[in-house]
Amino acid sequence: MYLATFKIGDKEDWGLVRPEVGLICPAKVWVGQNAPATLLDFIRLSADDKKLLSYEPPLPNEQWLAIDEVELIAPIPRPVRNIFCVGKNYMDHIEEMNKDISGLNIQYPQYFTKATHTVTGPFADVPLHSDVTAQVDYEAELAVIIGKEGINIPEDKAMDYVFGYTIINDVTARDLQQNHSQWFKGKSLDGFCPMGPWIVTRDEIIHPVELNISSWVNGELRQRSNTRHMIFSIPKLISILSQGLTLEPGDILATGTPAGVGMGFDPPRVLKSGDVVRIEVEKIGYIENRFVE
Repeated sequence: MYLATFKIGDKEDWGLVRPEVGLICPAKVWVGQNAPATLLDFIRLSADDKKLLSYEPPLPNEQWLAIDEVELIAPIPRPVRNIFCVGKNYMDHIEEMNKDISGLNIQYPQYFTKATHTVTGPFADVPLHSDVTAQVDYEAELAVIIGKEGINIPEDKAMDYVFGYTIINDVTARDLQQNHSQWFKGKSLDGFCPMGPWIVTRDEIIHPVELNISSWVNGELRQRSNTRHMIFSIPKLISILSQGLTLEPGDILATGTPAGVGMGFDPPRVLKSGDVVRIEVEKIGYIENRFVE
């Protein structure tokens, strides 16, 4: 299933998407009048009530909406917790950002978080915050949506905890990242996590997850890779993150970015006002955001 959150005017709703025909079935048409109020509520409730995932949508009719007539927003526009993220999970990205990797020994994933207010829509404008940073960069990433609560999850059971997948741009202020000697501040400016366009449920994408991932800036291809090249697989990332830390339904885990980011060029190619960044992940779709002053 493809599940999206959207707006019509000032009203926010969610529903099941049929991308191939450009239609959305609102939740109350699909599940019924007692449908969960938000997509996040649906994810939480479906952890205990599996029949929620088995509802058959009606055939498209006048109650369905055209995607072009609504505003798609982030599938989980108001996460309850910070977005969990993974740094340095593609070797080619490590190489482009580090002059000398001769002594590099990667034994553990590098986790950090982005604040909840970074989340914005898949086609929303993203502020450059030029009053506080001069080095805004893009990072194409596959994100995993956790579907049920778990702690100390064994690696061979980790995929049972996945609800689905979406796309994020892990926008980063590189100068703040360096100045503060940690990643949280440079990753957490308002609007620095475009997400969407929807969540694709786990059953739509076979395991192991091997998806092409790409980014473009103003139509120029910058990143092209495949999630098979991740150093730490999705099950391993979930298992290690959950050690002593309870994961909850609706948690978001961004899995890292491949080579081709702006700071990987010589000289660096940071984003400027008017730049448009498009990120595409196979079997999910794409997000596209304009960066503005």
